[in-house]
Amino acid sequence: MVDRSAARTGTDPGGDPANHEPPSTSDRSGGMFRSLRERNYRYYASGQVVSLTGTWMQRAAQDWLVLELSGGSPAALGVAVALQFAPTLLLTLWAGVVADRFDKRRMLVATQSALGVCGLVLGLLDVTGVVLLWHVYLLCFVLGCFAAIDAPVRQSFVVEMVGSRQLTNAVALNSMTFNLARIVGPAIAGVLITAIGTGWVFLLNGLSSVAVVAGLALMDASALHRAKPPPKERGQLRAGLRYVRGRPDLIVVMVLVFFIGTFGMNFESSFAVIARNVFGRDADGYGLLITMLAVGTLSGAALAARRSGRGVPRLRLMLLGAGVFGVLEAVAALMPTYELFAASLVPVGIAVMTFTTSANATVQLAVEPTMRGRVMGLYMLLFLGGKPLGGLASGWLAEVLGPRWPILLGGLVSLAAALGGVAVLAWRRRTGLPESKG
Repeated sequence: MVDRSAARTGTDPGGDPANHEPPSTSDRSGGMFRSLRERNYRYYASGQVVSLTGTWMQRAAQDWLVLELSGGSPAALGVAVALQFAPTLLLTLWAGVVADRFDKRRMLVATQSALGVCGLVLGLLDVTGVVLLWHVYLLCFVLGCFAAIDAPVRQSFVVEMVGSRQLTNAVALNSMTFNLARIVGPAIAGVLITAIGTGWVFLLNGLSSVAVVAGLALMDASALHRAKPPPKERGQLRAGLRYVRGRPDLIVVMVLVFFIGTFGMNFESSFAVIARNVFGRDADGYGLLITMLAVGTLSGAALAARRSGRGVPRLRLMLLGAGVFGVLEAVAALMPTYELFAASLVPVGIAVMTFTTSANATVQLAVEPTMRGRVMGLYMLLFLGGKPLGGLASGWLAEVLGPRWPILLGGLVSLAAALGGVAVLAWRRRTGLPESKG
């Protein structure tokens, strides 16, 4: 959903983050919103607020539409999730290679425009009354293709807007924007679905993409912190994979991201089934569950933004966030009433955001600038690429064992992965290896 600036990259914070210079006093000043001092980032963040609100409106409406068209089948919802994230397996790594080679800003204009068109098409099919389940499946797959290309480009573009010293803060602010939209979007969608139907929600999301495209177009390209692109040669994807293979600290993050992203973070599909089939709630009840989770994730992102002036993130914080998230998610699955389940999602959101923001910033700050696109491509592949497996597994578990089981087992798997990461970190300490390059 960029001009070269060689003069800047030699001395600018957007240079090699592997040096990891500690933030200066001026870098730490300005509070939790200091990244917004960058004009380009202000344009980007403003567009994202509007566009992401539309995206979350569409996600809620899409899940509800699938349930309506399938007669309330959790398995059908799992298929939709799988189709939307399956292209990640095929395209994300290659998108990372392209991100290292070409103009990220122009690529984002193209991908965000295409994502908006997908929303418009689904909306037109729905409001005209001709939409069928296979239409939704097809558009889930097409949308997933563009999203798979967009993700590593967008992630690696953040440092070009703000430089490496402000990257941790910008990642946290991105998460705040994402989760503010996650609060507002589903709440609006729940009301609109009840009042005017899902089709108009899709149309509004398609129109919201204009905001982020406009923000990208208004940027001052000469002020971007670009690293020198790697030379055009064969085997660039393999070179990126070899780079990660030689970095045990990155391997720990990548493995943990895969297990939590695949099994622990299939919230939306599980919430739709729990709201409808366990607690007998309508679309507004489903929207409230997503909103409660988003209250927690927004709070967690705000805490991460405040912590960002204290230096680069550490693996210990990431592992702690992962472990606490696993415990809290498993506990939430056992809540007996709708009210208690909804309330338990707030601390779950805080914990998962502690994990995701620290993992993202740790990876980006630990890599060479010329490798960032490829490494983030692998990161997004592992973070999102397991969603098809997780979506299908969640649908099957909900169908066979009950709607609570995907969340319960997802929490236990996340906890086990965190404990595995702790064991690896302890082994590295005993062998005298550093915890990370950060």
